[in-house]
Amino acid sequence: MKWVAPGPVFLFCPGDRPDRFEKAARLADVVLVDLEDGVAADRREAARDAVRLANLDPEATVIRINPVGTDDHQRDLDAVAATSFRKVMLAKTSCAADVASLSPLEVIALCESPAGVQNAGEIAACPNTFAVMWGSEDLVAALGGHSSRRGDGSLGDLARYARAKVLVDAGSHGVGALDTVFLDFGDLEGLRIEAVDAAAMGFMATPCIHPSQAAVVREAYLPTEDQVKFAREVLDAAQGEGGVFRLGQVMVDGPVIAQSRQVLRRAGVLGGS
Repeated sequence: MKWVAPGPVFLFCPGDRPDRFEKAARLADVVLVDLEDGVAADRREAARDAVRLANLDPEATVIRINPVGTDDHQRDLDAVAATSFRKVMLAKTSCAADVASLSPLEVIALCESPAGVQNAGEIAACPNTFAVMWGSEDLVAALGGHSSRRGDGSLGDLARYARAKVLVDAGSHGVGALDTVFLDFGDLEGLRIEAVDAAAMGFMATPCIHPSQAAVVREAYLPTEDQVKFAREVLDAAQGEGGVFRLGQVMVDGPVIAQSRQVLRRAGVLGGS
């Protein structure tokens, strides 16, 4: 299911804080209204009531629902059914059947368990999957670990493997991929470095857990002036060339041309997905 995100800023907002919905919608391209981990168990019914009353754009809103098999799962679905929202994020997606069970809802499948990461390809192939996200902390906890990151804040080898696998599996089935969240919202430079890397590799977005992260992610996903300049030069030169050619000290071929088009799309210069 091909879906073009309106932008790279996806912002989680607790479902039981409807007073924050409007601000989240102003800051974000997509609001992720959370009915799962961001809401205490005894507040989830209040959160579902808030979703039923929410005045948010259905095209730019995704409701994160509790995992299949939990007591809250069906209650969340009942709440969504009473609204115009048709996009959900399924927490702890483990297999394609989890996503298929939500049809005709459109699903961001959150792969944050060993099974979810292992089965990311078949999950991405499900007809009602429109994006796949990976989750670092739940994955590590499920494996008996205690941190997905090294002492310097960078992702460890296990997390890098899961990140790459989910991105490739999503791309192989033509759906978007969302990077994991960056929990240390006080470390905006660390977030910037990780989001720049995510954009360079082809992620659709880096979801935010705090409003202060939104501007950092938005800027990180925009190409630099030098990247835009080089991309223009590549595409201009390619019009008069066939096959491989040299541009300055760079050898340009089909992949470089395709990457240049992607840069200009992210810069808003070219249309299309």
